[in-house]
Amino acid sequence: MVVEPAQAPADLSAAAQVSALPLQVDLLQLPPEVPAPGAPALRGVLDRLFAHWLSLPDTAALVACLVQKAKASGGGAVGASMLPSMLQGGAAVPPLSPRSPRLSRRPSGLGAGQPNRSASPLRPAAARPAKEVIPQFYFQDGRPPPYEVKKQCISTVDQLFAGHSNGLRAQEFRMVTRELCKLPTFFTTVLFDKIDKESTGFVAREAFIDFWVNSNLMSMDSATQVFTILKQPNHNYLTKEDFKPVLKDLLDNHPGLEFLKSTPEFQERYAETVVYRIFYCLNRIGSGHLSLRELKRGNLLSALRHADDEEDINKVLRYFSYEHFYVIYCKFWELDTDHDFLIDKENLIKYGNHALTYRIVDRIFSEVPRKFTSKAEGKMGYEDFVHFILSEEDKSTGASQEYWFKCIDLDGNGILTHNELQFFFEEQLHRMECMAQEPVLFEDILCQLIDMIGPENESYLTLKDFRRCKLSGHFFNILFNVNKFMAFEARDPFLIRQCRCVKSHH
Repeated sequence: MVVEPAQAPADLSAAAQVSALPLQVDLLQLPPEVPAPGAPALRGVLDRLFAHWLSLPDTAALVACLVQKAKASGGGAVGASMLPSMLQGGAAVPPLSPRSPRLSRRPSGLGAGQPNRSASPLRPAAARPAKEVIPQFYFQDGRPPPYEVKKQCISTVDQLFAGHSNGLRAQEFRMVTRELCKLPTFFTTVLFDKIDKESTGFVAREAFIDFWVNSNLMSMDSATQVFTILKQPNHNYLTKEDFKPVLKDLLDNHPGLEFLKSTPEFQERYAETVVYRIFYCLNRIGSGHLSLRELKRGNLLSALRHADDEEDINKVLRYFSYEHFYVIYCKFWELDTDHDFLIDKENLIKYGNHALTYRIVDRIFSEVPRKFTSKAEGKMGYEDFVHFILSEEDKSTGASQEYWFKCIDLDGNGILTHNELQFFFEEQLHRMECMAQEPVLFEDILCQLIDMIGPENESYLTLKDFRRCKLSGHFFNILFNVNKFMAFEARDPFLIRQCRCVKSHH
């Protein structure tokens, strides 16, 4: 007899999950006309059998009971261990095979009365938390500019390149450097050559947009822009050679240096001196390789902008003053009696009218504070002299403090002991006696030196102590520069107090 399928209950989702159990086909004892296990046609037979079982009244009652219990338990699922007994409660429902352990296996840690809800097919899947989208924070070629900024930049490019179908020449490109790139005009030559790789003498609009806009160079800070423009493609640092195009542009176009055009030799010496001063102040480790971090920490860009705006180059005291170069070069030329562009100990001892002691000159030529760049043994070149005179004339800067600290630190242990201070002051005291000056005991001088620096530990001094002190210049002068020491001792205290009051008032 063929039983007509009854209308299935409205909520069959739970029943469908319960019935989706592994089926042992060989235990059904199907008649021979039923396809063998594994045959494709068997699937249709099993679907019809399941539909028939689902249409039985007892099955509908069983599913309804399960749904009610699931709702009564707070929406949770019925434990899998409860299903066999429930299924056996209905007379028309055959028992599950004991060889199918999926529903009877339970974790040993659960009690008999506590259902395993995580394994129940009636439990709804937990909603996955929404993934947090982290915005991109690293860009290899720099952060792309906002659309509006990029659009405005291209509009300005169109205005500057309007009427120049072939591109701009170097002199016409100076307006782009200053107005669009916001860089000092002395970068025009190096920027122009960076874009005009084929040396055509023109920079086209498309080439400039590709270099400045599409490479995201426009969105970088000024220091990074300058660093990228100046450095060689395979370097991550700047060398002294990289600054030559900037200094050449400065010499060719600054009105305050126009008088040097008739003397190319002094143009070259001026450019060298400026570069040496830049590396003296910025490249503190003395490697000759200027990093991006060192460039950002320095004041070179502000000095360049000052030079770009100021017609009198001597008012640009940082790096570019011609008067500073003139003094440095003339003092070197005066000491270099044979004019071989090298000076030795006997030459340097004459500096400042024999102001320095022999002991400090010996330390300088032992190359303790700085290795000489000259190839001649025992002789100082022009670059070495620039570092020396900058340290000697202003002993309050960080670079000069390091220079003289290394000279006084005889054992190189990073601290200055009282014995090391006494070693250098002994010669200074002897020279004062030869000059008929009243001798000063080292014990009295030591108290004065300690009071000047105010170290954390009075038994020795560190470079950190000098960093906090504004009188480090006087400290070093007392030890090895007799002329400046005597001038310091003979100073007028009332005049000093008056100067301090004026400075504090301003």
